[in-house]
Amino acid sequence: MIKQFKPTWMLDAIYNITPAQLRAQGIKAVLTDLDNTLIAWDNPDGTPELKQWLHALQDAGIPVVVVSNNSQDRVAKALQALDLPFVSRALKPLPFGINKARRQLGLRSSEVVMVGDQYITDMWASRLAGVASILVRPIVMTDAWNTRINRFFERFIKKSLARRYPTMHFQKELK
Repeated sequence: MIKQFKPTWMLDAIYNITPAQLRAQGIKAVLTDLDNTLIAWDNPDGTPELKQWLHALQDAGIPVVVVSNNSQDRVAKALQALDLPFVSRALKPLPFGINKARRQLGLRSSEVVMVGDQYITDMWASRLAGVASILVRPIVMTDAWNTRINRFFERFIKKSLARRYPTMHFQKELK
């Protein structure tokens, strides 16, 4: 059961993902969680580093689609300045949102990667959808009230994963 939460890769930040690394893995599109993965949950403006990363992927022809459990209004407002497509009410950890985004892109499961900061929602949904996953460290160490519940249970998941996969750790790049 614990294997359901194991990410394909673990990176320090979403900004460490380069177009060359994605191409080397056969990845043609990035699906990403919103809060604490792409932007800080309490600061929707994004950072210059985020905008630079998005431009690099756009220039390389690699689309980025946000897959979020948040409402349509919340996601649209948060992404207003970034002008990114999204799937709201994704129902993660169920695979529906990831599968919807993948179908909209016209890509196979092997051609997309899901990036997120949570084991219970993002990594598990990726596994259920049959897509590769990248766990990133949360942008900020605080969470919205509903995410704090997941973080409590994630402590046990992290410990179990560390025991079963002792070489699993955060890296600077996809390998």
